[in-house]
Amino acid sequence: MKWKVCGMREAKNISEVAALQPDYMGFILWDGSKRHCPNPQQAPEGITKVGVFVDAAVAEIEDAIEDHKLGAVQLHGNESPGLCRELQGKAQVIKAFGVGESFDFDTLLDYLPYCDFFLFDTKGPMPGGNGTTFDWSILKNYAFDLPFFISGGIGLAEIDKINELRRTDLPVYAVDINSKFETAPARKDAEQLKKFKEELAL
Repeated sequence: MKWKVCGMREAKNISEVAALQPDYMGFILWDGSKRHCPNPQQAPEGITKVGVFVDAAVAEIEDAIEDHKLGAVQLHGNESPGLCRELQGKAQVIKAFGVGESFDFDTLLDYLPYCDFFLFDTKGPMPGGNGTTFDWSILKNYAFDLPFFISGGIGLAEIDKINELRRTDLPVYAVDINSKFETAPARKDAEQLKKFKEELAL
């Protein structure tokens, strides 16, 4: 299983987290977030740099891919399958979906040809970073082969649940962590992240 640390901003903290070698590091380019990072630092070698967008125009995303050397884009709004198609081949396309009790996985059908990964987050008042988990048992209804990230309020308390998920046949590709490891918005506790990595043997 891969792991992603999202919501990074400060250069010193980025270096601290990079030393733990997460597979992905996320920078939020949506100005509605309290973790907004208008000028992402370059992620160190070996870490895929992810730009997180909410309903941005294709041209804006394409410019950010080039300007910030993004290896992946995470689309956290109501982006269409057509927009995902336009970004294919320019960076990995991660399409996020907010999951509630009645999430319809058939919603994903039109996106399947144009995304590298899905990301399942908790449906809440914000597009992401709500700090709560959803009922992962709903994932048993996921019937596709496309790998996905699991996100939403994940902290050390979810270690056992993550391991249970890893033992299923679901194509769980990565775990995405953010607010549960913060001492302040966009500032991560490197020691807690190290503990998380060690306990999951990531």
